[in-house]
Amino acid sequence: MAPWALLSPGVLVRTGHTVLTWGITLVLFLHDTALRQWEEQGELLLPLTFLLLVLGSLLLYLAVSLMDPGYVNVQPQAQEEAKEEQTAMVPQAIPLRRCRHCLVLQPLRARHCRECRRCVRRYDHHCPWMENCVGERNHPLFVAYLALQLAVLLWGLYLAWSGLHFFQPWGLWLRSSGLLCATFLLLSLFSLVAGLLLASHLYLVASNTTTWEFLSSHRIAYLRQRPGNPFDRGLTRNLAHFFCGWPSGSWETLWAEGEEDGEEGSSQAVPQGRAE
Repeated sequence: MAPWALLSPGVLVRTGHTVLTWGITLVLFLHDTALRQWEEQGELLLPLTFLLLVLGSLLLYLAVSLMDPGYVNVQPQAQEEAKEEQTAMVPQAIPLRRCRHCLVLQPLRARHCRECRRCVRRYDHHCPWMENCVGERNHPLFVAYLALQLAVLLWGLYLAWSGLHFFQPWGLWLRSSGLLCATFLLLSLFSLVAGLLLASHLYLVASNTTTWEFLSSHRIAYLRQRPGNPFDRGLTRNLAHFFCGWPSGSWETLWAEGEEDGEEGSSQAVPQGRAE
């Protein structure tokens, strides 16, 4: 590995996240917080549980940031070629387009990421804090990471607050608890961001849409042609498909099924209107 590769944005961001995570954890353990009281009382279960949650959130972060988000291969393999043949047999309401950057045939809901320089299946967004895209493969893990991270942040917020004693003189309090106060403010900001992100992604998952589709629906051809979301199959099926991959099937197939259902609905609506 070249020495300058260690200074890449991805390495710097992940190193900064790791250092910040363990730095905040160390501050909570060194100050007179509930963690210190539990240790003095011999109750080690809660401190160990907190450490395991911090470690779990860090491992999930690294997994999401390092894994393939669902890149579209430049040279499709045998399985992907079979999928493309199946897709070609489905009545296409909208033709698939070729990416002008990497020249691959983009599946439905895919988008080219300029930062990663690759096309990503079911593209959601490029996360600068991960220095990686959130796409078809790592989106469920990303939501799980947000949930675990929010739990750790809220617990850390409680621990930081438990160590802030305001009955001391201002100068003495600032010297003894200034770092802990800064940690509390930082945890408050991170908790707010993580909570908003988790709520927004759960809403998008429940409706089977992505951040990119939600913000840019007016620019996406396959969304402009429908009054609603063509991939929404109800809350239960949306959650089952997102977290468990069930029911399986390509987005092109779901689109074609929705197109057929729409045609049947419109054809049935005409005779009823005439009967009246």
